[in-house]
Amino acid sequence: MSVGQSPVRQDALPKADGSIEYAGDAAPDDALYAVIVFSNKPHARMLRLSTDAARAVDGVVDVITAADAPVNEYGLTMLDQPALVGVGHTGVAAVDGAISRWEADQIAIVVAETKAAATAGAAALDVEWEDLPLLDSIDEALAPGAPLLHPENGLPTNAYHPLKIRKGDMDAGWGQADTVVEGTYTVPHQEHAYLQPEAGTSYIDDEGRVTIEVGGQWTSEDREQVAHVLGLPDERVRIIYKAIGGAFGGKEDMSVQIALGLAAMRLAERGEHRPIHCRWSREESIVGHHKRHRGRIHVRLGATSDGLITALEADVTLDAGAYNYTSNKVLGNAHLSVGGAYRVPNARIDSRAVYTTTVPGGAFRGFGGPQGTFAIESSMNKLAEALDMDPVELRLRNAVVDGDEGITQVVLPEGVTAVEVITACAERAAFDQPMRDAAPFAPIATLPAEPAAIRRGRGFASGFKNIGFSFGFPERCEAEIHLHGDDDEPTSADLFHGGAEVGQGAHLAMRQMTAEATGLPLDEIRGYFSDTATTGDPGSASASRLTFMSGNSILGAAEEAEKAWREGDRPAVGRFRYTPPPTETLDEDTGRGDPNFSYGYMAQAVEVTVDVGTGHIRVDRAVSTHDVGKAINPRMLQGQIEGAVVQAHGYVLSEDLQVRDGFITNPRFSAYLVPGIGDIPTVVDSQILELADPLGPFGARGVAEMPFITYAPAVIAAVHDATGVWFDEFPLTPSRVLAGLAKAEDEASDALN
Repeated sequence: MSVGQSPVRQDALPKADGSIEYAGDAAPDDALYAVIVFSNKPHARMLRLSTDAARAVDGVVDVITAADAPVNEYGLTMLDQPALVGVGHTGVAAVDGAISRWEADQIAIVVAETKAAATAGAAALDVEWEDLPLLDSIDEALAPGAPLLHPENGLPTNAYHPLKIRKGDMDAGWGQADTVVEGTYTVPHQEHAYLQPEAGTSYIDDEGRVTIEVGGQWTSEDREQVAHVLGLPDERVRIIYKAIGGAFGGKEDMSVQIALGLAAMRLAERGEHRPIHCRWSREESIVGHHKRHRGRIHVRLGATSDGLITALEADVTLDAGAYNYTSNKVLGNAHLSVGGAYRVPNARIDSRAVYTTTVPGGAFRGFGGPQGTFAIESSMNKLAEALDMDPVELRLRNAVVDGDEGITQVVLPEGVTAVEVITACAERAAFDQPMRDAAPFAPIATLPAEPAAIRRGRGFASGFKNIGFSFGFPERCEAEIHLHGDDDEPTSADLFHGGAEVGQGAHLAMRQMTAEATGLPLDEIRGYFSDTATTGDPGSASASRLTFMSGNSILGAAEEAEKAWREGDRPAVGRFRYTPPPTETLDEDTGRGDPNFSYGYMAQAVEVTVDVGTGHIRVDRAVSTHDVGKAINPRMLQGQIEGAVVQAHGYVLSEDLQVRDGFITNPRFSAYLVPGIGDIPTVVDSQILELADPLGPFGARGVAEMPFITYAPAVIAAVHDATGVWFDEFPLTPSRVLAGLAKAEDEASDALN
């Protein structure tokens, strides 16, 4: 048996001793160096770009501009972005390719003998711009008379992709409500902060393919987008993933891929066949890739005196930034998650994305779930307080079960385990018992807190998240298995799979599932991964889908290989494309539809200590409970849970990305504060439930995003329990905590007077 065991990862030693090769390490000795030049203009029209001075710099080999892009447009779900902003652009179908809408719009690629020469060449570019009005926020973008950033959409406003839910009878729902709570919640940007900044190397391989060695999340989609811009058929482009030092959704969209592919193709046409290497600095990385969406969500929630939800109204607005990236898909998940994993008989939900001249929002762990869940779970905690009801009991009275309709008015996929997860989490956390004592709190290492300023509290939150692509997006995953051996039985197997290993241990999990499916020892399973020349379309390493989807594709490929073995093929080859049940877009008027084929369920209980004198918060314990269906590798799964909790901890407490006049003003870790080892929760208690998903391989569900999603509302409920103050905006930096406490004190004083 291999599934359910925790063997040591095959990449553990090379990652520990530094011998593994990441994309940033993979520059050949004879490589040229590329610098990708950002516009440094949040909103401006390019009037002129002269490359003469740049080409004259000693060591510069070539300068690639928009005129070199055969089809100067791209986008993961909408072709709304020029590959290179420029006056000489060609082939842009709709979007004006001369306009920079973001400080990190790319305008040129300078290729040189050395990085220093490429940097000097980039500085020598002569560009003339006409500045255009900035739309630095949602409110500015929606103001009457605001310029349209994407008039090609044919809409009279910068808001786009509206979504609706109209369920039941709202008047009746409010009439049945004995208690109503209402609030407006503001959610912030978040930087992915992965260990490995974007990097890659491009060249023409022996088969004449434009080849890019890079780190990403979906080889086939990277190839498709690069091929589109280059005007080549997909098979003329090859994507190879080297070791990847984290992604979290930040490497789902393009960064260096198109620029490197375009440079390799054009230089080869001009007789230069050396490989081209590009590696971003940390500052370039933070400025140059998308972020978690900031936004604003208004919720009104009603319930009877015994805690049954009667009505929900919500308005969700996410800041898409300059380009769509995956905003339409992220918005869809926020649209669903703001309804919670609850029976809601009457609902009105309106959601929209809004273009601004700021950093684009895109995929990030949870993919809209953290934003919507923060709003609904904070509302549920406020409702519990208003009803004088235990927050766990309130959730149990409303949690969906098998056979219930979801917020989109169709029956949820079988395997609903919200009640089991909530119950298990509350029991593990002893939520109905007094809190245990915590260690003394010294928010500043050399300055212990004043004992009178210490407050303790705890909070609870639960939720759900889709597994796999949603809203009718084509979902698939391909695997190929070769069985080797003598005439009697297979003795080893080769697995070919395109799924990305972004640090989560996916490749070991795939080998374990292959061993289980073929009955072979794990040591006899060889894996060949993430090369479009040898592996099929895996779909993305996102949406908590890769274990679920790859496992099902592996089971199918193993079955096909075993058939070929019985028929006498040596080696016996099995190829299989797994396609899950179809999903649907939502009806544009009612929101009715079947958007997902599977969900995961989670709950978290958090205990905190707050120093009301300094505003510092310590999380003493976080119980994170998840129904994983089946733990393929329990130790890696625990690592996923702990890592997600720590990442969410930064989101709610310390990571404060600042954007002013369209520019990120703190693009370094010295000012953007990712939690260090001394800042993370004192205890993360990972509780794993194995309640099989009917569709999952070996019963497995996805889990990678779930521990992130409910953490913010659980922490903020705990802070409220400790201080009596609700915070509807975060991160809860000490200054924001002190300001919130002072405001609450002033309001209480005014009420008395």
